[in-house]
Amino acid sequence: MLKKIEAIIREEKLNDVKDALKDIGIVGLNVFEIRGHGRQGGIKLAGRSGSYQVDLLPKIQLNIVLSEHNLEDTIEAILNSAYTGETGDGLIFVYPVEEVIRIRTRERGHEAVMYPGDIDERKGRKKA
Repeated sequence: MLKKIEAIIREEKLNDVKDALKDIGIVGLNVFEIRGHGRQGGIKLAGRSGSYQVDLLPKIQLNIVLSEHNLEDTIEAILNSAYTGETGDGLIFVYPVEEVIRIRTRERGHEAVMYPGDIDERKGRKKA
C-alpha cells in the first residue's frame, strides 16, 4: 500500500530535512511555502508603536508519496532533522494513497513512485 506524508516544518529546517531524506534514499518530494499557526497561536513582536501579534507564521510543507514499508524510516528522518525542541517544530500527517499513475509511462501504484537510486533500490527491494 502507498502512503502520503505531509510534513509541516520550520523554514530554517528545510535543508536539514531534505538532506536527511536524501541520505535514506527518498528521491521524490514536493515543497510548498505556507503560513499557519498551531497551539501557540503565532508570536508576539514588539515594535516602535507597541507590541502586536503575528498569527500566521511562515512554514514549509513537504509532500512525499512512498511505499508503506518505507514509512517509519522516513518519519524518523523527518523527526530527527526537523527537531529543535521549541514550540512550532511542526507536524507530520500520514494518509493512505488509493492510486498513483505516472503520466509519461502509465505505470501505476508502486511502480509509479519508484526512482533509480531510491530507498527501495538501496534496500534491495524488487518492484511490486
